[in-house]
Amino acid sequence: MKKILITGSSGLIGSEVCLFFAEQGYAIHGVDNNQRAVFFGPQGDTRWNQKRLETSINNFQHHEIDIRDRTGLIALVALLKPDVIVHAAAQPSHDRAAAIPFDDFDTNAVGTLNLLEAARRACPDAPFIHMSTNKVYGDAPNLLPLVELETRWEFADPAMQNGIAETFTIDQSKHSLFGASKVAADVMVQEYGRYFGMQTCALRGGCLTGPNHSGVELHGFLSYLIKCNLEGKKYTVFGYKAKQVRDNIHSYDVARFIWEFIQAPRSGEVYNIGGGKNNSCSMIEAFDRVAQLSGKKMHWEYSDKNREGDHMCYYSDLSKMKAHYPAWDITKSLDSIFTEIVDSWNVRKS
Repeated sequence: MKKILITGSSGLIGSEVCLFFAEQGYAIHGVDNNQRAVFFGPQGDTRWNQKRLETSINNFQHHEIDIRDRTGLIALVALLKPDVIVHAAAQPSHDRAAAIPFDDFDTNAVGTLNLLEAARRACPDAPFIHMSTNKVYGDAPNLLPLVELETRWEFADPAMQNGIAETFTIDQSKHSLFGASKVAADVMVQEYGRYFGMQTCALRGGCLTGPNHSGVELHGFLSYLIKCNLEGKKYTVFGYKAKQVRDNIHSYDVARFIWEFIQAPRSGEVYNIGGGKNNSCSMIEAFDRVAQLSGKKMHWEYSDKNREGDHMCYYSDLSKMKAHYPAWDITKSLDSIFTEIVDSWNVRKS
């Protein structure tokens, strides 16, 4: 039986990958130490998701290891020699990073290096998929010509109609400390592919979302926004007139792309993985959508202070992904994503 090692296995993407690959007949080895609860407090706790995996997957084994533990991680990979590695563990908040710069960099950059080197020593032929972020582009997308519409910002240049491509600059912009630590990891993943010939790719995620997200204010915008609506809590918008645009991709479609990649892996690749223009929405548009589903008015307040390095308009150009892997496409619409998240929070509340 083939083995897959998934870091951040109790998180949104990690847990989805666990379930998807279990259905493909893989033995699942999850690495997670619930660090999200440390970063974000009790609301970020993912133990519920770990328990869900342990009860729903027969061939699931949990490993309580911090990816900053270089010795422990190298020993685990040497023992398992997995056929595939998916690296989804991270400190994921650009706001939180400024308060914990060492923890952020040690987790995102050094933790990624620890796993890459463990893989190079024990299983260099195993495809290595790294969950990067669109924050590697810093705030450079904000320098593009934009037009202000009634409910959103939009790219003014027709050449940008499909969104941001992988050729977009990652240099000379403000990233936030989180974005910078993820740049370091992203480039290292590329380098292990190009320098050592390993089969690596960095997936630069847009708004990765889905029903199993433990969304909090500092990370997981759509999940947290919907939770606030359902619980009648006030949601704070940070800048850009609440017209900032995000593209939303369901975690299931991320897992599906990872599957396609390992069928025909490449070395040192990068892909912008998001919902694309069709799955994009602004804050204002998201408020309207969830209110229609829940029947509850969205309570929100506005702060003129935008988040450092935040994007006014961002959605992923999926052309390269579809060209390299034509069997892959988005299967979960924006309507479906909203409905699933609403249903999930309602179940968790009951």
